[in-house]
Amino acid sequence: MNNSLVSVIIPTKNSSKTLEACLKSIKEQSYKNIEIIVVDNNSSDNTKEIAKKYTCKVFNQGPERSAQRNFGVKQASGEYSLIHDSDIYFNINSIKECVELFETEECDAIILPEKSIGVGFWAKVKAFERSFYTGNDLIEAPRFFRNTVYKNIGGYNEDLTGAEDWDLGIRLREKNYKILRASIFLEHDEGYVDLFGSSKKKKYYAKDFFEKYAKIHPNEFKKQMNFFVRFPLNKIIKKGIIHPIMMFCMVFMKGVEYLNSKKYEK
Repeated sequence: MNNSLVSVIIPTKNSSKTLEACLKSIKEQSYKNIEIIVVDNNSSDNTKEIAKKYTCKVFNQGPERSAQRNFGVKQASGEYSLIHDSDIYFNINSIKECVELFETEECDAIILPEKSIGVGFWAKVKAFERSFYTGNDLIEAPRFFRNTVYKNIGGYNEDLTGAEDWDLGIRLREKNYKILRASIFLEHDEGYVDLFGSSKKKKYYAKDFFEKYAKIHPNEFKKQMNFFVRFPLNKIIKKGIIHPIMMFCMVFMKGVEYLNSKKYEK
């Protein structure tokens, strides 16, 4: 395997609770030829101080994470860019597996599957929800890219916040770029999850999803809004039999989230 440089780009915004563990998991990768680039958006906590313990490439850029990500790639020197969030913890072999996929399968982008972790009962419900999404190209999105491909496609759409990951994946597929899926799961730290806090977070991203993304990708939007596309019937039956309480609570949580965001639906 070639020793290609991988640029790991982490956008941040008051990320002190999770950033240390995120960057530590990157530093401890079995694949060592890595540069870390942190692009902060005017944090008021000690996010930048934490970042500077792990890299000298700490920048300030906004107004939102799509712009932060694109700015980070412009600073990157690597052949590949891994772009992810500050509440993600990487398995020690995550980057090694992806570089091997790039070089043996000649792909252009890679999806890194996630499992949710967190505190409280509703964090368990959130983890149960995410378990439905593994292998669903309409929900999972690529996070690891050849830099040449990323730049050719134009990076993230800076007019979108919340659905920009899906938008980029759709544009890659429309251009017939080859997207593969890693087998090693990442951990997504949801922190303490309560029912209405989760709903409030969804509401923040709903405006762009309904008012912008839906117009750009109407067909994909309709599918992603379909409950049985997100939660296939065979998985509902299988998981519901084993975990009926979790199934009920997940449906209830998704209903609350939808009602909280419905005002943006046309």
